[in-house]
Amino acid sequence: MPARSSSLDRLAMTVLQPGFDGVAPPAWLRGALADGLGGTVLFARNIVDVGQTAALIAALREENPAVVVAADEEGGAVTRFEAALGSSWPGNRALGVVDDVVRTEHVARAIGRLLAAADVTLNYAPVADVNANPANPVIGIRSFGPDPDLVARHTAAWITGLQAEGVAACAKHFPGHGDTVTDSHLALATVHASLDVLRERDLPPFRAAVEAGVRSIMCGHLLVPALDPDVPATLSRRILTGLLREELGFDGMLVTDAIEMRAVAALHSPGEVAVRALTAGADAICVGVSSPGGESVYALRDAIVEAVRDGRLPEERLAEAAARVLALADWHAAQAAERRPAEPATAVDRAAEELGLDTARAAMRVVMSDAASVPLSRPPLVIHVAPRMSRAVEPGAPAGLTRELAELLPGTEGHTIMTEATALPDLSGDRPVVLVVHDAGRHAWVRELVATAVRARPDAIVVETGIPAEAVGAVYVTTHGVSRASERVVARWLAGGEEPRPGQEKAAG
Repeated sequence: MPARSSSLDRLAMTVLQPGFDGVAPPAWLRGALADGLGGTVLFARNIVDVGQTAALIAALREENPAVVVAADEEGGAVTRFEAALGSSWPGNRALGVVDDVVRTEHVARAIGRLLAAADVTLNYAPVADVNANPANPVIGIRSFGPDPDLVARHTAAWITGLQAEGVAACAKHFPGHGDTVTDSHLALATVHASLDVLRERDLPPFRAAVEAGVRSIMCGHLLVPALDPDVPATLSRRILTGLLREELGFDGMLVTDAIEMRAVAALHSPGEVAVRALTAGADAICVGVSSPGGESVYALRDAIVEAVRDGRLPEERLAEAAARVLALADWHAAQAAERRPAEPATAVDRAAEELGLDTARAAMRVVMSDAASVPLSRPPLVIHVAPRMSRAVEPGAPAGLTRELAELLPGTEGHTIMTEATALPDLSGDRPVVLVVHDAGRHAWVRELVATAVRARPDAIVVETGIPAEAVGAVYVTTHGVSRASERVVARWLAGGEEPRPGQEKAAG
């Protein structure tokens, strides 16, 4: 699409943060950056390794030095830089279980160093939601836990650690996605809590984030009737301006969750969502998916410009939003200039990897019965019972524990069950059986399948990577997260039989 030179056009481009396909900048993205595009979002589809990503971002900055390059690197289940094999660090729930804010800060610093090595501006993390509802399908282990005070102190520590490495943090999903039973990727989630409960439970982590100096906050696509009964938070001036800006005092960059998510996409066109979000107080519009030639990005620009010209979106509001985007870019540039090492890191260093393993070890809990047999006497059959996780998690085969055990016990076999219709493999014989589940408490068919397996093999080992439920099997291991670090620690324990760390459970079942 031909460039347009008006200052209004450039303001409208500044507030957009679209994703793109490929591991190098497509021509349309280069052109959009030259036209003033203010941001872009990286996903696993854009990332091979740190060196390639650094070269990609350098190419983006050739077109627009002030571009805000964002990524979604929470650690644990949500990772873009380590999506192929899993994160080097367990996620928030594991950190909350350990409950050591110094460790949390160190983990965030390690993630910050990884992102800073590629020159990423903004990390869409940490999750500051209080996971008040165990049935929550999208937050769960991404939260530090169900206690507001715990979540608040770890949110602040995570922000401090990440931003100490010159990468801006982004607390999400304001005003709190923890008490929902709907994934906002799929439909509009509603938080039914009273105003008093929201103030006591959901808002403290965001207050802590503001007090910690968080540079960005992401609003969630949530209907919160106690705050605004009419529209989702993303489109609510009462919530974004009245509550977040005026009451909580946040003056950084406020970014939307991806506007193609069905929670808001089912209500309005992309351009209308962008206009209404900006009018409500958002500063940046996240768009995870763009058309192959970038036409959708320019359509968003045109919708914003038209809204200004029609008087629906005040130009001063758009200018304020663009200024906040540019202020974030300026902060990152200053931080990068101060911290740029002579030889940038190209991978996770040994100390950071050991930090991840030690954290995973500290978060692991074990319940064992008299029938337990650890260490394993021979290579096991590992059955991954794996219903699709949240859309925030990059898709992929969840075979990490099989891989880790196969390195220690050659001959280990893996089997994955993705749907209710898939039967268990043959469990006869004396080969050890390990069942890996995630949030079994939320899936009746998973619980039934595990019960069937345990009846057939009372000596089965069950590894729960999500929110723990009732202990089953001869050995019940809870990792409180999905990560390569957690899988490696469990594999080493199963293969070597080392004693659980102090603070872990070891009880008869």
